[in-house]
Amino acid sequence: MVPGGTRDLVPSFEAIVTGGLGRRSIVLVGMMGSGKSSIGRRVALQLGVPFVDADAEIEKAAGMTIADIFSTRGEAEFRSGEARVLLRLLDAGPQVLSTGGGAFMNPDTRTAIAANGISIWLNAELDVLMKRIRRRADRPLLKTGDPAATLRQLMQERYPTYALADLTVESRDVPHDKIVDEIIASLAAYLTAAPQRPPTPTSGDPAP
Repeated sequence: MVPGGTRDLVPSFEAIVTGGLGRRSIVLVGMMGSGKSSIGRRVALQLGVPFVDADAEIEKAAGMTIADIFSTRGEAEFRSGEARVLLRLLDAGPQVLSTGGGAFMNPDTRTAIAANGISIWLNAELDVLMKRIRRRADRPLLKTGDPAATLRQLMQERYPTYALADLTVESRDVPHDKIVDEIIASLAAYLTAAPQRPPTPTSGDPAP
């Protein structure tokens, strides 16, 4: 009998996820402050795949910060550039991809994510979000007289669409490692139950 008995023959959740992803991305969606970047980095590290922050890639492509894009070019132009960058990034899986709070609201972006990734909504309550975003002053949509009311309105507008994601994990005030473990366990269950399919080309690549 091999050391450890039959338990050694049971694949870990990480092995199930990395084996089942193929070229797909793990795409984290949700509100600002839900932990997409901080948790996403830990998920990527645990799975041994790259982590990509879409907002950072947008800033790199534009040569300016997101706050500056909003103030000089407006939200509509930002959203257009965001969609283009995400389409490019989705060709680069497997990876963990953190998206901006409004990215998943674009129907074309949701279609591309569904074809080339697995979407996970990090669902957080208002008080959790407010506690986190108070630490930063670079949230263009919250530069209002009442940030809490603005955030509440955004949640009402966005949460029904976020709920279309493949998986939902509660983001709350617990150690990040606990949420990372829940994400990976949910992905393993999803990949075990779902039929496998190849990613769909999004930028002119020939279909296999």
